[in-house]
Amino acid sequence: MAVVYQALHRRVSSLICRLHSTYVRKMRYLNQLKEDDSLCRQAQTSGTFYLFHNLSPFLQKVGKKYLVPQLSAAEMKRILEKFQEAEQWIEKSVLIGCSDEHRPHFALDLGALEKSVIESELQGSFTDLRKALFVVDGKDSPLLASAQSLLRWHDSHQYCSKTGQPTQKNPAGSKRVCHTSGITYYPQMSPVVITLVSDGSRCLLARQPSFPPGMYTALSGFCDMGENVEETVRREVAEEVGLEVESLWYSASQHWPFPSSSLMIACHALVGAQRTEISIDSLELEEARWFGLEEVMEGLKREPRSSKQDDGSSLPWFPPKHAIAHQLIHEWVQQQSA
Repeated sequence: MAVVYQALHRRVSSLICRLHSTYVRKMRYLNQLKEDDSLCRQAQTSGTFYLFHNLSPFLQKVGKKYLVPQLSAAEMKRILEKFQEAEQWIEKSVLIGCSDEHRPHFALDLGALEKSVIESELQGSFTDLRKALFVVDGKDSPLLASAQSLLRWHDSHQYCSKTGQPTQKNPAGSKRVCHTSGITYYPQMSPVVITLVSDGSRCLLARQPSFPPGMYTALSGFCDMGENVEETVRREVAEEVGLEVESLWYSASQHWPFPSSSLMIACHALVGAQRTEISIDSLELEEARWFGLEEVMEGLKREPRSSKQDDGSSLPWFPPKHAIAHQLIHEWVQQQSA
């Protein structure tokens, strides 16, 4: 029996090592592509491409599912041949990842080309990213979000902030350089806290005027210069709903592309059960209120299209499963149920 156990242990350990080695090799290959321009240009001839048009990703509807197609370099060439100066477009792509087999993935925005021609050729449509994140598979959401953020960053950093001269993208899109000043610019994310406040038996959810009817979510706000996460959580809760946080704990983090590239740092916060009167900042929020467990559980099941009532009002519903706000709410339900 001991021999069997040892053999099984060796096989499991070997598998873990192989998986680890695959990940390490992949990360090192991606880093090579970012640092070696000639290697990256070569990879563009064999990689796959995700298409965008003015930052909207291209989707194809197959039955009831929405797929995010990966186009080969040959397919890209065939499509771009319908337009002038096609050979220059591939150089505008940015590296967003690679498969375990080291097939690189690129994102390319064709916003300057005729959208209808591309959609007709590929039998799909360019869809606003906010809408796309509701319908695509969960594994595709992070890739689309990171791709759009990187494309947006390049679009908004075409000139040096010191000299006003044009900056140049490297083939991988991992940086831009101003050759006049010698300054190198790298893509950056802004830290944002997103916090689910609870008084022990209820959780607080809020909505902004710009939200779709009926949608509520956790409180969020950007970190101020010099603040740590704990200070940001306490300040945001005090500013937005007039409550004082007694304790808080970290949950998880997520990249989020709206309104620009942000690192969402998700936390739970507890306020005193005797100090729960909400005083909202009307410049930030349209409404904020306490939700009980049963109402939250119903809201998690509800979809946007099923929230509208006969009188025109909307029942509460929450962000989709791939959003970290959904994770916070789901964790709170599990805590209450336990």
